[in-house]
Amino acid sequence: MLRTRLFLGLLPLLLVMVGSGAYAIRVCRQLSGPLQSDLLAHYRAALGCQDMRSSATLMSNALAIASAADPIGARKALDLRRAAFTRGLMDQAAASAGKPREKMVEELDAAFQDFSGRCDGMLAAGGTASLGEIRANEDALYRVFNALDRLTADDYAASRETEAQAEHLAATAVGILRATIGAAVALSVLLAWLLAALLLRPIQALTASAVALGDGNLDTHVPEFSRDELGRLARSFNVMAGKLRAYRDATFARVLRTQRTMEATLASAPDPLFVVSREGGIEVRNPAAEELSKLPEFGQGLPPELASHLSRVFSSDEHYLPTDYSRVVTFRVGREDRHYLPRILAIGDKLTEFKGAAVILQDVTKFRLLDDAKTNFVGTVSHELKTPLTGLRMAVYLLLEKSLGPLEPRQIEMLESARDDADRLIRILDSLLDLTRLEAGTSALERTPVEVGVLLRGVAAEARAFIAAAGRSLEVREDPGLGTVNVDANRLRHVFINLLSNAAKYSPEGGTIRLGASPAPDGYVRFSVHDSGAGIPAEAVARLFDRFYRVPGQSQPGAGIGLAIAREIVVAHGGTIACTSSPGEGTDFHFLVPAA
Repeated sequence: MLRTRLFLGLLPLLLVMVGSGAYAIRVCRQLSGPLQSDLLAHYRAALGCQDMRSSATLMSNALAIASAADPIGARKALDLRRAAFTRGLMDQAAASAGKPREKMVEELDAAFQDFSGRCDGMLAAGGTASLGEIRANEDALYRVFNALDRLTADDYAASRETEAQAEHLAATAVGILRATIGAAVALSVLLAWLLAALLLRPIQALTASAVALGDGNLDTHVPEFSRDELGRLARSFNVMAGKLRAYRDATFARVLRTQRTMEATLASAPDPLFVVSREGGIEVRNPAAEELSKLPEFGQGLPPELASHLSRVFSSDEHYLPTDYSRVVTFRVGREDRHYLPRILAIGDKLTEFKGAAVILQDVTKFRLLDDAKTNFVGTVSHELKTPLTGLRMAVYLLLEKSLGPLEPRQIEMLESARDDADRLIRILDSLLDLTRLEAGTSALERTPVEVGVLLRGVAAEARAFIAAAGRSLEVREDPGLGTVNVDANRLRHVFINLLSNAAKYSPEGGTIRLGASPAPDGYVRFSVHDSGAGIPAEAVARLFDRFYRVPGQSQPGAGIGLAIAREIVVAHGGTIACTSSPGEGTDFHFLVPAA
C-alpha cells in the first residue's frame, strides 16, 4: 500500500531524527543534572564563606562594644554572630564530607575555635586587653580569614573545572548535532528524490488527464501503474470519465430535444414574443414577433411605450403584468388596428449568466372591442333609462305631495316604496354613468394640493353621522409628516365614503372602524379603512373590484359597482387599491396615492 511505502521510505530519516533527539536529551539532562548541581553547590559554598567572613568580622566588632562599657550588648552580639558562623561551618562540613576540601574545613574549625576562645577571654575582661592579647586575637582572626580564602579558592577552582566540563560537553554536542543535521538534510534530499520518482509519474498522468477532462476531452484514459491508492485513484478517475461521457451523451440528446420543443412552441405561439437582453438587443423572437418587427415602430428596436416598461423591469427585476385595458398598446397591422396587452417577465439564469426579459404581446383586439362595446352599451342604456326614470320619480313625488288629491294610507305606503326604489335606481344609473366615463377616460380629474390631515378630517366629519347612526364608532389615525397630495378631492371623497359605508354595513354593533394614513415606499401615501366585521373569504378577495360582483351569502343590499368605481378613481390618480381580509379578523381596504 502507498502508506506502507511512504513509511518505509521515510523510516531512515525518522531514525536519524530519533537518534539525534535522544542524544540531545541526554546532553540536556547531563547539563541540567550533575553539572548544574556541582555549580550550585560551589556557588552556595562561596556564599557560605562570605557569610562566615562577615560573622567573624562582626564578632571582632563585638569587642569594641564591650570596650564602650556595654558588656551585655557585646555578649549578645558575640553569641549571635558565633551561632551564625557555627551554622555556616556545619553546612560547609556537611557539603565537604568525603571530599578533599574536608581537611580545609577542619583547619577552619580549629582557627575559629581559637579565635572564639580569645574573644570570650577578652569579653570576660570587660573589653580591656593588652597589646599582645589584641595582636594575638587579630592573628587568630587572620587565620580564620586565611582558611576561608582557601575554601573560596577551592570552590572557585572546582567551579571552573565544572564550567570546562560543560563547555566541552556542549561543544561535543554541537558537533554531533551539526553532523546529524547534515546527514538528515542529505538523507531527506535523497528520500525526496526517490519518493518523487515513485509518486510523480502517476500523479503527472492523472493531472494531464484531469486537464484534458476540464478542456472537454472526456475520452481520456489514465494508466494504472500500481495496485495501491494511486492505482485505485486512477481506476476511479477512469470510471468517472466513463460516467461523464454517458451523461454528456444523454444531456446532449435532452438539450437537443428541449431546443426543438422550444422552437416548435415558439413557432406555434400566436402572440408575438421577444426575448431581450440587458443591453437592449433582441435575442429571440417567434414568427409572430418577426411579422410585427416589420412595422416602422420596431425599426429601432422596441417602441418607446414598451421600452419604458422594459427599463423599469430591468431596474427592479420585477415582472410587469398589467390586467386592465388602459395599458394596451395599439399598432396598425395591415388595414386594421391590433391591440396588444404587454406582459414583461424578468429573466435571470445563473448557469448561462443571461439576464434579460421576455416581452409577450397578448393580442386582445377582440376582447378590447367587446369591452368597448359593453361599456358603450352600459353607458347608452343607463343614459336612456335615466330620463324616463326621472319622470316617473317626479310623478311619484307629486303624488306624495297630494297636489292631485288626498291619498289613502295604503296608497301612501306603496308610493313611498316606489319613491325609494326610484331613488335607488337613479343612484345605480349615476354610478354606472360615472363608471363608464371613468373607463372611457372622458372624466378628467380636477387636481388640487390637499393636506392629508385636512382630507382625513373632512372625510371623518362627513362619515361620522351615518357611522354613528349604524351604531358604530370611527377612529382616525394619521402618521405625522405626510405633507400634501395632489388629488381630485371630490373624487377621492367618493372612494372614502364608499369604503366607510361598506365598513359600517359589515361591522358588528358597537364595532370600531379605523380610518388611517401612513407613508408608503417610492413617494406614496397609504390610506386605509379597517373594519371589525366577519371578514371576506380568500376566494372572494380577488374579485371584489369586479363590476357587479357580490360576495356570496351577503345579506346587505348593493349593486356591486361601488368598489369598481373606487378602483377606477384610484387608478386615474396613478395609484393602486387592494384588500386584505381573513375570516373572523375583519377587513382592511387600502389604496396608494402619489404624494404631491
